[in-house]
Amino acid sequence: MKLSERITQITGGGSDGWDVFYRARRMLSEGLAVTELTIGEHDTRTDPSILQAMELSARNGHTGYAMVPGTDLLRDTVAARVQTRTGVPTSRKNVLITPGGQAALFASHMAVCDPGDVGLFLDPYYATYPGTIRGVGAIARAVQTTAEDAFQPKAEWIDAAAEGAVSLLINTPNNPTGVVYSRQSLEKVADVCKRRDLWLISDEVYDTQVWDGEHISPRTLPGMAERTLVVGSMSKSHAMTGSRCGWVVGPEEVISHLINLATHTTYGVPGFVQDASSYALTAGVELEEKIAAPFRRRRALAMDILASQNTVGLVPAQGAMYLMLDIRATGLSGDAFANALLNAHKIAVMPGESFGKAAAGHIRVAMTVEDERFAVALKTLCTFASQLARKHAAE
Repeated sequence: MKLSERITQITGGGSDGWDVFYRARRMLSEGLAVTELTIGEHDTRTDPSILQAMELSARNGHTGYAMVPGTDLLRDTVAARVQTRTGVPTSRKNVLITPGGQAALFASHMAVCDPGDVGLFLDPYYATYPGTIRGVGAIARAVQTTAEDAFQPKAEWIDAAAEGAVSLLINTPNNPTGVVYSRQSLEKVADVCKRRDLWLISDEVYDTQVWDGEHISPRTLPGMAERTLVVGSMSKSHAMTGSRCGWVVGPEEVISHLINLATHTTYGVPGFVQDASSYALTAGVELEEKIAAPFRRRRALAMDILASQNTVGLVPAQGAMYLMLDIRATGLSGDAFANALLNAHKIAVMPGESFGKAAAGHIRVAMTVEDERFAVALKTLCTFASQLARKHAAE
């Protein structure tokens, strides 16, 4: 029997680019000692105080159906947090709670894209972006950025790709590059969105992980609150990846329709998870800084290690838990280098090509193992790259 094109074409009919990751996981399951620097999973677990709040809520009976839009408490908490951080008036009517940031991305595109519409996204991109857009029946169209521009978005390239488009998806701080979009870049992006009448979907799940510069939500820019949907999540800021709690913040009319969507799809998020999220969001910046601290330390370690060699280049590591490394001096693609590194040293990294064409010749390194092991792995990676580069130069 025939399946829908929407479901069979989610990956575009090809690989999702995660072959190295799957191979590393198979090696681990076979008992091999692999240093896995692939996915953005904290090496520390959810803070015990958050788990205590979750347990208390569950034991007190919040285990049944929760309100589909989210509990009033969590929606108010998210709204207050957003308003305090951005200065943009925000109430619970602007907030829908979702089962993680991925569900928020899907819901946002469902809200603004009809089948056959074009949804824009920037390349490099988080691996699920094009599939999310295809999943709602829209056409996923990538807009290139370049390593030479530190992967900052170029407004003229977005404008050139905007014919037939209804939305643009951006992510800052950025996964996979670690770049934080500048105010100048975002202002130019906002101008294109207003001129081209595009919805802007802003993935801000790494907003607590900024090492250099500042995070600017485009919803704060003039004329953008009414055309911006912000995606947030507890996953990265509070190491709650498995709890699956995120949100969409946007205009009241959009949120009211997304509540209808949630009624017919997810039917809400467990109440005890929402209560734990409310606790975590009001626990103060100290908890967020504690969760972000390992990545800040490892970024400093990486800067020192990379400064001591001249083969592997570093894209500005301004935020998030990743490094984007330029390995073009080796003469290998990111995919070939990642596979060779895994074969030779059992260190798993993600090929830049996993995240689109713009990051070809790069690799993404997740800073997600303890400090000493991370430093050893990065030094080994650099030595391996230097050996390959010398061999390439001699050929």
